[in-house]
Amino acid sequence: MPHPDRIDTLIVGAGQAGLATSYWLTQYGYPHLVLEQAAIPGHVWRDDRWDSFTLNTPNWMTRLPGAPYHGDAPDAYLPRDEIVALFADYAARFHLPIHFGARGLAVEPAGDGARFRVQTETAQYEADNVVVASGLYQRPRVPDYHASLPAAITQLTTSTYRHPESLPPGAVLVVGSARSGCQIAEELYQSGRQVYLCVSRAGRLPRRYRGLDSLAWRYLIGGFDRLVSQLKDPAERFAANPHISGRDGGHTINLHRFARAGVTLLGRLRGANDGRLALAPDLRENLVAADNLDARFRENIDRFVEQAGIDVPQEDLPSLTDGFAQMERTELDLAAADIRTVIWAIGYTYDFSLIKFPVFDATGYPVQLAGITHCPGLYFVGLPWLRTHGSGLLYGVGDDAAWIATDISRRSRQRTPSAPSVATI
Repeated sequence: MPHPDRIDTLIVGAGQAGLATSYWLTQYGYPHLVLEQAAIPGHVWRDDRWDSFTLNTPNWMTRLPGAPYHGDAPDAYLPRDEIVALFADYAARFHLPIHFGARGLAVEPAGDGARFRVQTETAQYEADNVVVASGLYQRPRVPDYHASLPAAITQLTTSTYRHPESLPPGAVLVVGSARSGCQIAEELYQSGRQVYLCVSRAGRLPRRYRGLDSLAWRYLIGGFDRLVSQLKDPAERFAANPHISGRDGGHTINLHRFARAGVTLLGRLRGANDGRLALAPDLRENLVAADNLDARFRENIDRFVEQAGIDVPQEDLPSLTDGFAQMERTELDLAAADIRTVIWAIGYTYDFSLIKFPVFDATGYPVQLAGITHCPGLYFVGLPWLRTHGSGLLYGVGDDAAWIATDISRRSRQRTPSAPSVATI
């Protein structure tokens, strides 16, 4: 094998986290290289999102380092293709050193034990530092019992669904009612499809309340700056995102409206056998959970407005109950319901198997403090709740990237000065 190229820092992944980290290292003047398996930066926004996908965060929250939003629609929401263009423009504007088509296979100890060896499909590198910026959502979650569904059923995930016209005729079952599941279900029923939706305990936020976007209120009360150490339970890092949508100018998603529009709401899916689905009888309590989150959010905003003396009008949002009128089912026959497509929208699993260092807990999640592991020079960035609530968002990833770049700078100063060599692509 050829002698490995040597570089100070390698960044694995050219999504928002990798680009933000590259930006800061570029500003600091530290030699580094970004390895990206696809042909464009931020490819998951193009390849793993449906056609009508729109950011749920308003444009003013789109603030990669060095490139805050300066457009004329701060309260609008970027559609998928504009997000992809944003990343491409960012990488080009700041001349970020990205090697495209470089899929990482392994990050392991180098021969001297003090450096990292990074294997790709076509090259080998050695680095003093490795920043893993591949994100948390590598693989859509699909239950084992999906194999029990009839072969004639088309099965998709939120990463492989594109638009209603791409589906075979017939009704559609969407399993999961967090943000993506609800948005896809809404698009399907608005296109004229009969939709069945398995409802989880994911909550709901109003898109706007008392004159402001709900995320603007969350910003004002400091919600995005809430520290991971303030979580009551570490499992909250993986909680489902509440229903909300940025499509068509942004609007509230309410399961009771779904019921009013003819969507059949179901409890959680427990299993499948011979074309029949087993359902939990928890539809009502899941609807209550969604309603309660909305109510608690508005109560918190009302309290904040009063305490801060903010002059905004009162607002009473309509109280809907249509979902409670639906029948609680414990079984569903796919053929009888004419369901020919199932879309799995039950979240993602993470996969950091390319990292050959003991820096993971029993579930395979990185053990780190603000992205810094106990293995000197090995970092993670772009994970939800890495440091704060905003860590996994375009809003907050730049701050985490700056933190990691600063630690890389510290490590560099502590090492014996030497002339760095930059890998040639």
